[in-house]
Amino acid sequence: MNLLDQINDAAAFIRSKTNIKPEIGLILGSGLGSLAEQIEEATALPYGDIPNFPVSTVEGHAGQLVIGMLEGKAVVAMQGRFHYYEGYSMQEVTFPVRVMKALGCSSIIITNACGALNPDFYPGALMFIRDHINFTGDNPLIGPNIDDLGPRFPDMSAAYDPGLLELGESVAKELGIDTKKGVHTAVSGPNYVSKAELKMIRNFGSDTIGMSTIPETIIAVHAGLKVLGISCVTDMAVPEAGVEPLDHEKVMEVANQTRPKFIKLVRGIIREM
Repeated sequence: MNLLDQINDAAAFIRSKTNIKPEIGLILGSGLGSLAEQIEEATALPYGDIPNFPVSTVEGHAGQLVIGMLEGKAVVAMQGRFHYYEGYSMQEVTFPVRVMKALGCSSIIITNACGALNPDFYPGALMFIRDHINFTGDNPLIGPNIDDLGPRFPDMSAAYDPGLLELGESVAKELGIDTKKGVHTAVSGPNYVSKAELKMIRNFGSDTIGMSTIPETIIAVHAGLKVLGISCVTDMAVPEAGVEPLDHEKVMEVANQTRPKFIKLVRGIIREM
């Protein structure tokens, strides 16, 4: 079965379970998935039930697709995502974005938990992504291009929609939420990177670093979706500061503490979209 058929099969299954046609997609990163619990008129579908979907294996990722209404808008939310380091191909990691497009989405909000390379940031900070560096060593568009899904050579010079970025900053200001804006780098993981690698990536001009988001953004842009990226800083990855050993529990702890502010911001943005 080719990719187009796989997408259509998954979308047809989801449509058979709900009458809601989503217009906004949400990918909720580590510790941030509880926003999906606030969706009204919700239909929750475990990833394992959806044809051709992978299954999330990482702690902090609930592993289900939730379709319903949020702030008066029809949404579809990934409560937990897939990662390249789990052993999935880039095509599998980004497959749900294709399905969101097939379901009718025109915009997508992609979130993550990340480390901060910028010393002006702090654990718990929220950063709007204005640009990215793909350092995963792979690209989800490698292979034959299906013209029905998007162009062979999509332009990434404005991958994060300027209008949504401006809207996000405006909503944050109205809500009194301090936000940053910067460049996000994705690496493959699953190990946290070395001090030498942190210095190199910071010298490239990156403000944050993580293990997701950019593959999904590339596919979203290829599919013609408007993208808003939001990173939740869970730790300081500043090599000169004597970085403490990092583990997933610490990442989850800070993500959980930041969750109320994050949810308030995202709900406010969706309300104005």
